[in-house]
Amino acid sequence: MPEAYIVDAVRTPVGKRGGALADVHSADLGAHTIAALVRRTGVDPAAVDDVILGCCDTIGSQAGDVARTAWLVAGLPDHVPGVTIDRQCGSSQQAVHFAAQGVMSGTQDLVVAGGLQNMSAIPISAAMLVGQQYGFSTPFAESPGWQARYGDQEVSQFRSAEMIAEKWDISRVAMEEFALASHQRAHAAIAEGRFKGEIEPVTLADGSVFDTDQCPRDTSMEKMAGLDPLAPNGRITAAVASQICDASAAMLIASEAAVRTHGLTPRARIHHLSVRGDDPVWMLTGPIRATKHALERTGLSIDDIDLFECNEAFASVVLAWMKETGASPDRVNVNGGGIALGHPIGATGARLMTTLLAELERTGGRYGLQTMCEGGGQANVTIIERL
Repeated sequence: MPEAYIVDAVRTPVGKRGGALADVHSADLGAHTIAALVRRTGVDPAAVDDVILGCCDTIGSQAGDVARTAWLVAGLPDHVPGVTIDRQCGSSQQAVHFAAQGVMSGTQDLVVAGGLQNMSAIPISAAMLVGQQYGFSTPFAESPGWQARYGDQEVSQFRSAEMIAEKWDISRVAMEEFALASHQRAHAAIAEGRFKGEIEPVTLADGSVFDTDQCPRDTSMEKMAGLDPLAPNGRITAAVASQICDASAAMLIASEAAVRTHGLTPRARIHHLSVRGDDPVWMLTGPIRATKHALERTGLSIDDIDLFECNEAFASVVLAWMKETGASPDRVNVNGGGIALGHPIGATGARLMTTLLAELERTGGRYGLQTMCEGGGQANVTIIERL
């Protein structure tokens, strides 16, 4: 089977809710990393076959096929198409999968993949809420067909995170310790300059340059202990959940023929890609099944993987995943995760992979595995091999 290579990967700094990127139009946010990717790789943009970007809540500034718009806003050739996809939190990881599959099928040679999300401008679940506001839709869980299958019960990420904490006997203290470690790791990574090479600074409207992730907090076990749980008598608080934020990321996926033709130097090979589903009411347990499936398909063991990125939607998700897979905490989210660095939904998959690739290069690791929980009880897994 033909190979798919990652030539380069770049991201914006992550802006906190209402922070540095809040007023940047979503199309301009996506265009920023696309333009940087073309410039960094030196690839002829006219040779790109497609642009695939993940984005959720595609209304307002994110409507109208924002992948296509972002490419055009970047000043790149009209004849290159673009498509926006939504696999919820895994949207841009799925964008990378579709790009790699296009290359591996032999039907494409150069694809830009990534994602964007301005959660400050367009709040999470805004697309569902606007439908209700105008009276022409109801939430998916109110579908008669859905209720016939799953019953009339709450379906939410918050309930799922709580259910996971209970089932896997994960205490509030354990989750707060995990959250604190995420912030500490992120602060250390920023202080050591680990993210500098992967970040393309953004010049803001006032002329200032935004070049450093905004979300990591100076927190403590004492501060977290003082927060109220999200549900009565629950274990989940805002401190152990990912942060709302704004960002974009982009990657260039290339065939072996394109690498030769365009004189490109790939940084990694896509070793494996897959996606699995799990119970949609539990919603956030997908990475467990998906990771086990990926390891079975590849013949790799958990110990063969040098680094992991498991998205920190909630601390309970990653802690349960580590219990079930045996992944060592010392190799998981080593530069912090969504609790500290934020979770810009449509951009997170490509943001994680950009950071994973850079960290494999920094440490000399061979294999990196990335997974994340997604709405509907889904989870993507990508295993990349550093070259």
